[in-house]
Amino acid sequence: MLSLQHVSKYYQAGANKNIVLNDVSLEVDEGEFISIMGPSGSGKSTLLNVIGMLDEPTQGYHYFMGQAVHQLKEKQRSALYKQYIGFVFQAYHLIDELTVYENIETPLIYQDVKGSERKAMVADMLDRFQIVGKKDLFPAQLSGGQQQLVGIARALIAKPKLLLADEPTGNLNSKQGEEIMDLFRKLNKEDGVTIIQVTHSEKNAEYGTRIIDLLDGKISSSRKF
Repeated sequence: MLSLQHVSKYYQAGANKNIVLNDVSLEVDEGEFISIMGPSGSGKSTLLNVIGMLDEPTQGYHYFMGQAVHQLKEKQRSALYKQYIGFVFQAYHLIDELTVYENIETPLIYQDVKGSERKAMVADMLDRFQIVGKKDLFPAQLSGGQQQLVGIARALIAKPKLLLADEPTGNLNSKQGEEIMDLFRKLNKEDGVTIIQVTHSEKNAEYGTRIIDLLDGKISSSRKF
């Protein structure tokens, strides 16, 4: 499904080179559930952003669903992203001017899903995450945990083949966090969604089938379950 080959990401600051990812090679098969771990500053979020085509590597090759991403124009990358990828951001990235309902609906509009179908799909998500009562509120009127649930609902609504999650339970209480991780496991096992999550939590990491440890921008180890 996904292949990164000798991917590096660095920023030039005058004479200094700030290396964030250093010669990372990674193969991900469809149906895997991978947890990426490592200390702060090890390159976890950057790696996730490169995989999700939100960030371009400075060097290396990136293949996704049989396409050479590193050769695609921005518009083609964006189309590929919208078709196959759902992203749960640590900082929510909800659109402030849109209600909960509208935020969740947005990916379906990008995919030209019919209005009546959109309505049913959003209703299903609101119900699944028990946020029906919040549908007309704006992000600023929600708690951090509620915003995260909306972000997850939005990421899942278009039924992505690949779900990327950056600290998905970071702003949730332990009960909500457990429910989200159980949902991810179910999506992975029953619906075949490939999941790659960044997490600091060993407990959350063990929901996956493989843990990849990053250190100083390099993969230091890979553990399978």
